[in-house]
Amino acid sequence: MSSLQAALAIVGGLVLAGVVAHSAWQARKAGVRVADRRPLPRTEPARHVEPTFGEPAPASESGAEGEALPSVPPLVNPLPPMRRHPGLRLDPLIDAMATLTTDVAVSGENVLAHLPPTRRAGSKPFFIEGLSEATSEWESPQPGHSYREFQAGVQLANRTGALNEIEYSEFVQKVQGFADALGAAVDFPDMLDVVGRARELDQFASQHDAQLACHLHARGAAWAVSYLQQHAGRHGFVPGVVPGRLVLPAREEGSPPVLSLQFDSQAAFAEDPNLAAVRDVTLSFDVPQTAPGEEPFQAWQASAQALALGMEAVVVDDNGQSLTPAAFDSIGQALQQLYRTLDERGLAAGSAAARRLFS
Repeated sequence: MSSLQAALAIVGGLVLAGVVAHSAWQARKAGVRVADRRPLPRTEPARHVEPTFGEPAPASESGAEGEALPSVPPLVNPLPPMRRHPGLRLDPLIDAMATLTTDVAVSGENVLAHLPPTRRAGSKPFFIEGLSEATSEWESPQPGHSYREFQAGVQLANRTGALNEIEYSEFVQKVQGFADALGAAVDFPDMLDVVGRARELDQFASQHDAQLACHLHARGAAWAVSYLQQHAGRHGFVPGVVPGRLVLPAREEGSPPVLSLQFDSQAAFAEDPNLAAVRDVTLSFDVPQTAPGEEPFQAWQASAQALALGMEAVVVDDNGQSLTPAAFDSIGQALQQLYRTLDERGLAAGSAAARRLFS
């Protein structure tokens, strides 16, 4: 290498170092914590840990004004994912059911050709299943199978409200057209009975719906998006579909995430993720959508504690009040009662029926 090449290499290195230093200086000037470029230390997998607030931590991990924060192992999802076994979509508990019969067997291809183009009645989904002559089981119509009996069901309620008379009439109209195309006789339940059931189910759902959330506020400097993603990633969170949302995936394939970590979506669109400032994030989970076996409450509480420790944040409720161990205990007791009530109604949290009803 000539002396000129060596000099150019040195100058290039100095320029690169200067660019990195300038970027770091800008981030500090803006008061934003940025992601550490160094590789994160590898840790042994651990199950979701029940948090224990108030235990003293080493001085280097203390919060503002000398407040001691507990030492918490990283949270990950170590168990292998479970494949979800699809079950019947129709459920008499949450669907108004109509029955259809034909004099002769109908091919699956013919059934599929005459299904309604949209399977929604207003804001409520409806489904049509056939009783397979080959397996004697209810299933979504399949090519190569034949059917003589069908059942159609419209959902009685969801988070938009109860099924009303107009929606039920739309369901009847669409299913009647399907029946006429196949030459099937159809029997619909009485509208007044259906609407009455829908209102009662909607009232129960409204009284027993719950989405638990807490908020993490930065104690000092704001967080860059990259900094937030780095710390959340250490505890098993991955980017969600919606900008500004990180999720802790469930072990069961196809299930809703166990936890959601949300922040300002405008920051997520920033050109430089090291300079977009975030001061508040919301950590939540949807109770009826999440099976207790995923330990969502433990993960929610422990993730809040671990993230608060790592990012120097304070954990508060919707009213800005600090969440104490007693407050978490009280929430946990109320949650157990809610689980029991849902179980007694046949709508266990995380079940297919509960996920449909609370959607």
